Amino acid sequence: MSRHFGTISALALCIAVPQLAGATTYTREEAVNIALEKSSEVKTAEEELVSANSQVDAGYGNALPSIDLDATVTRIFGLDDVTTSTKITDAANGMINEVDDNGNPQANTFDTQVVGPAFDGLSNMMAKQGYRWQSSVGITATQILYAQGKVGTGIEIAKTYKHLKEVNLDNAKSNVRYNVENAFDQLIYLDSAVVILYESKNMLQENLNFVEQSLKSGMATELDLIRVQLSMDQLNSKINSTEKSRVLARNALLNTMGLDWETEVQFKGDLRDPSQGYTFPDTSMANVKKRRKELVMLEASEEMLNKNVSIEEGGYKPTIVLVGGLKYSNNKNNFYQWDAPDWDENINKYIALNLTMNLFNGMKTKEAVVQAKSNLRSTQIQKETAERGFRVQIESCAQSLDDANAQIEIAKRQIDLAQRNYDLTNDAYKLGRETQLNLLSAENSLRTAKLDYMQAIVNWNKAYNALLQATGEY
Repeated sequence: MSRHFGTISALALCIAVPQLAGATTYTREEAVNIALEKSSEVKTAEEELVSANSQVDAGYGNALPSIDLDATVTRIFGLDDVTTSTKITDAANGMINEVDDNGNPQANTFDTQVVGPAFDGLSNMMAKQGYRWQSSVGITATQILYAQGKVGTGIEIAKTYKHLKEVNLDNAKSNVRYNVENAFDQLIYLDSAVVILYESKNMLQENLNFVEQSLKSGMATELDLIRVQLSMDQLNSKINSTEKSRVLARNALLNTMGLDWETEVQFKGDLRDPSQGYTFPDTSMANVKKRRKELVMLEASEEMLNKNVSIEEGGYKPTIVLVGGLKYSNNKNNFYQWDAPDWDENINKYIALNLTMNLFNGMKTKEAVVQAKSNLRSTQIQKETAERGFRVQIESCAQSLDDANAQIEIAKRQIDLAQRNYDLTNDAYKLGRETQLNLLSAENSLRTAKLDYMQAIVNWNKAYNALLQATGEY
């Protein structure tokens, strides 16, 4: 954003803010950059954006297959050793040479080579379930084919959430810059106020010296001296109070920048001078709606909640999953006994298509949809309320800026009149034509006019910054 400003500093009032030798000095832009780097608000927003990016990646991951490895070793107690048996085959072989009463053999080749081994194999297979050590290793692949529309919609929500956090980070940076610049302006004012007060003290000291000399020569009374001394005490108290306020303002600015308090630190900068011209912000609501980051975030939230309604409505739809896997099993009497994996013997292969659909869950899906729609409407109402609030805010800030412009013009005239009044009163007082009370009043009026002018400039800067923020141009 390009802005054209003149600047005004303490030099505009013929004063100079003293610089401490060897002190660390920060310019306005340096203060803003340090705050953007160290601000906890910005750091938090950055971490939230990292999390949002991760959620997008996780959303895409939900569309990919899941591959799981499962390994189990089981020890069953109370079982005897299992041995392989060929009893039926052996019996058939023994009976092949024997005949019955009719002279027929009691067993034949088919019995010894097919029936006997088959029954022995079945018996041995059943016996394997009684091994003390049973181990298995399996790999399962699961691919979601349709999950009630939640995968695709979830990715879209994650992307919208990422955009929301990007805008949130920009908004956090804008808020930090706004807070730092307002604090910086206030500190510049207090620095200038201290200089103005010390300038007034020098003027009052000259008056005090003049009264002391006049008292010695009989041209002034002790009452005149007391009046000046009282004014000096009041001015010293004002200086002391302003310097304390400046220390607090400096520490507050350092805190906003994310730095520790330092005694040997100064801030150097200028205030924008409206008399040098400035660009009035664009107050068109159509453009404001596009620029206000709060509205952009509310629109993103509305979009997310609208998609969340679709996810909740997916509870009425089925879930289809494709599952496939391999599983190696090894059952033995002892842990150290292992058979080599054999594709046909001890590796189980399977593939399955699973469809799951809820028929009744106690109205949970229905109520979840109602709640999702209610949350969506609440956000829509919040956005509508925010839009109306922004209109009022812009009008209020624009009016404050107009008032600040008017106060600056008044403050300028007050300085001119106060300076002229002081010069005339001082000259007349030295010639004995004006009272000391009027001179002290003139000094106080000049000091007050200068401070009021500086405060008017600060107020204008704050009002202009507030209008920039209200229109989304900050």
